[in-house]
Amino acid sequence: MIKKILRFLWKAALWFFGISIFMVILYKFVPVPFTPLMAIRAVEHKMDGKPMTCSHDWVPIEEISPNLQKAVIASEDANFLTHKGFDFEAIEKAMEDNEKGKKIKGGSTISQQTAKNVFLWQGRSYLRKGLEAYFTVLIELIWGKERIMEVYLNSIEMGDGVYGAQEASRVWYHKDAKKLTRMEAAGIAAILPNPRKFKASNSSAYINRRKARISRYIGYIELNY
Repeated sequence: MIKKILRFLWKAALWFFGISIFMVILYKFVPVPFTPLMAIRAVEHKMDGKPMTCSHDWVPIEEISPNLQKAVIASEDANFLTHKGFDFEAIEKAMEDNEKGKKIKGGSTISQQTAKNVFLWQGRSYLRKGLEAYFTVLIELIWGKERIMEVYLNSIEMGDGVYGAQEASRVWYHKDAKKLTRMEAAGIAAILPNPRKFKASNSSAYINRRKARISRYIGYIELNY
């Protein structure tokens, strides 16, 4: 019985590694059509009696304003262009802040967020975090920074039922993503901590302060993928 269980676990592991590597290689070249979060949000809308909206329009990174690429780096992951998927200094600082009783923060990089959004479910379990680390290593090795940024900006939630830079640009500013100004890009980046609560346009004072800060940082970032 033990041998059968071990054999089953071994085969399951081989299948998992094979399928996961195949999917990462596939998404290096093929647009990601949907994510688990999109499905979860659609079900939540249905349960709340709302229309099952999911606005998502993939565009290549060449059609996404460099302002937005820089804005999410400034807002979400200042060391994105230099780290190897994990920002250990940010993780350590987040742990120190949390231990001091400050507002709970995470230390997730853009690479980790991309891995979670594309391949996994939401949650804080050790299993999910372990799988997130595994997929983060894979996409860093196979995709590279530019592709990670492209997938990230096309997949993340940027409003209630709004996913990706192109749809967010149309919803918030009525223009294509490639035409976003520095302040407009900063507006979208500013709401990412909670895009269903905050607004990128006609924003609250809190978001306006974040916009101004992110907009200033954009000028110091060079995109050297």
